Amino acid sequence: MIKTRNFAIAFLLILSVMICTLFTGCRDKSVSQQSTTQTITDHAGRALTIPAQINKCYYTSPLGMIMIYSLAPDKMVGWSMQLTDKEKKYIPDKYHSLPFLGGLQMNGKINTEELLKAKPDVIFAVGPDALTDTTKSDADKLQEQLNIPVIVVDGDIKSTEKAYTFIGRLLGVGDKAKELASYCNKTMNEVTEATQAIPEEKRAKVYYAEGPKGLATEPKGGSHALVLDLVNGNNVAQVEAKGGSGMSSVSMEQVLKWNPDVILAWGADAGGAYDLIRTSQDWANINAVKNNKVYEIPNYPFNWFDRPPSVNRFLGLKWLAATLYPDTYKVDMVSEVKNFYSLFYHVDLSDADARELLKNSGLKVN
Repeated sequence: MIKTRNFAIAFLLILSVMICTLFTGCRDKSVSQQSTTQTITDHAGRALTIPAQINKCYYTSPLGMIMIYSLAPDKMVGWSMQLTDKEKKYIPDKYHSLPFLGGLQMNGKINTEELLKAKPDVIFAVGPDALTDTTKSDADKLQEQLNIPVIVVDGDIKSTEKAYTFIGRLLGVGDKAKELASYCNKTMNEVTEATQAIPEEKRAKVYYAEGPKGLATEPKGGSHALVLDLVNGNNVAQVEAKGGSGMSSVSMEQVLKWNPDVILAWGADAGGAYDLIRTSQDWANINAVKNNKVYEIPNYPFNWFDRPPSVNRFLGLKWLAATLYPDTYKVDMVSEVKNFYSLFYHVDLSDADARELLKNSGLKVN
């Protein structure tokens, strides 16, 4: 009887240990699973389950690409725009070998086959229209197609701090995000404070010449002319805004009628009309040409004005404010260029490098 009772007790002890072990194992497995993922809500209000630690990521356009590059370049799996040799000059060698995987900007396509081989943990969709139904739908479709979480981020210039903070937290680079957001906030405040009080009669009359003939432009209020608006330039273009990539067509007669005091143009390397405008007789009677105020927008590695319209525009704000209103906004642009490129592009420039970037930009530098 005693032996039977002892056997029963022993059996119960063994059974309890097995149950406890099994329960603990399940619990540990559950905890482990929870620790490898997290649930977030993106800026479009979409709930997503993503890895707790993001080691690799991609982006649907250069807007997100530049933000990620400035924050955590070692987490990039590729470029969403094809880099030229001149652009690579301003990017560290270690990132030159990243593949071009395409993007959805300007009706482009992502090389989904190669992207899947790169195995990004998440994809960022950064844009100024993050809250629209179209953006949400496009993100959902891409996510379903690739089975990779697509995170929508508000890319409006006024939401830069929010975007950097959000992405920086997800990528584990919060301190860097804070540093970059601080620079952007300080720049915006400095430039707008210096230029917004300029009376209308003293505002520079500016025409933004796009394309190989200079006969495409962006009107006031358009997303691609935002830098000009923020520095309180007088955008002379009175045309209908085009959605998407912009570039409203205009005639030579319209430009002559507007007669701008300053013309901003792309350089030849960017497929622009800077040289044409300065030398063609068609443009010769415009005040900007007569007074040698045709300026080439600095373009390396990313255009300072709007294409792509990402955080590269914050350096553009300083350049354009100092160019249009040198008596109102005074800044050592050589120093500013070197600081920005180190902080955002991870490359150290010489004074000569900075001056080369500013060569035809309208600024007189020492």
